Amino acid sequence: MTESILYYTKDISMLDDMTAFTLLALAGHLHGARLDRREVERLTVAHPDLDLDAAYLILRAGVTLREAHGERIVGYKMGLTSDAKRKQMNLDTAIYGVLTDQMQVPHEATFRLAGGIHPKIEPEIAFRTARPLRGRPTLAEVQAACDGVAAALEILDSRYVGFRYFSLPDVVADNSSSSHFVVGPWSVPSEVDVSDVAMTMAVDGEVVQAASSAAISGNPWQSLVDLVAMLFAHGEGLPAGSVVLAGAATTAVQLTDGMRVTLRVVGLGDVAVVVR
Repeated sequence: MTESILYYTKDISMLDDMTAFTLLALAGHLHGARLDRREVERLTVAHPDLDLDAAYLILRAGVTLREAHGERIVGYKMGLTSDAKRKQMNLDTAIYGVLTDQMQVPHEATFRLAGGIHPKIEPEIAFRTARPLRGRPTLAEVQAACDGVAAALEILDSRYVGFRYFSLPDVVADNSSSSHFVVGPWSVPSEVDVSDVAMTMAVDGEVVQAASSAAISGNPWQSLVDLVAMLFAHGEGLPAGSVVLAGAATTAVQLTDGMRVTLRVVGLGDVAVVVR
């Protein structure tokens, strides 16, 4: 199947069985919606039997399409790692998505609203691996494999109508609502304890979200342990040099024109982005 066929598969109602063709077509359907900035109906409306394993295959096919457009995988994000986030999305288990180089917005730079559909932002902690990780590592092993930790902001977006009322497979197939991310200055992991520190996100200087980093999987490092295990279950590992967003500590905030969003994490400093 060519990319053009994937891209123009707008009407998915005629596809019934979860065949390889269907999975590729659904990936192309979502890929085209992102490029067009077009909302689409959640996949499980036409395919109520879509399960989580098939959703991760759709995610991977979608990332392959992005790579064909010149993007490069630089890491992963964990999603639904906090109680607040799971309640906001009415979902109940952690998931992951893929980050590419074209999704990164530099610290203190501008995020363009014109590139999204209905973007939101949330406070995170990021890790950077110095060595590859694979299998089921311990907390100590993932800590030893990292050479950087930083305050980070994740910009979420969904191709689904209204960014609401979708299932876990829907979210995963949509690359776990990944859009863009911002990482602040890196610190040495051994020099700062991020297991339970204050995180404060402000818009134009006014605090809009606050929580402890412990809201992220009980300890942000646990998200990294969980990610490696999840990747291993899919026959993959976490390469050296990967950036990993550990998950949100709070619910997300809708982005609007002119906002300056700042996250302060005790021990890690600030990360900021301007919205235009």
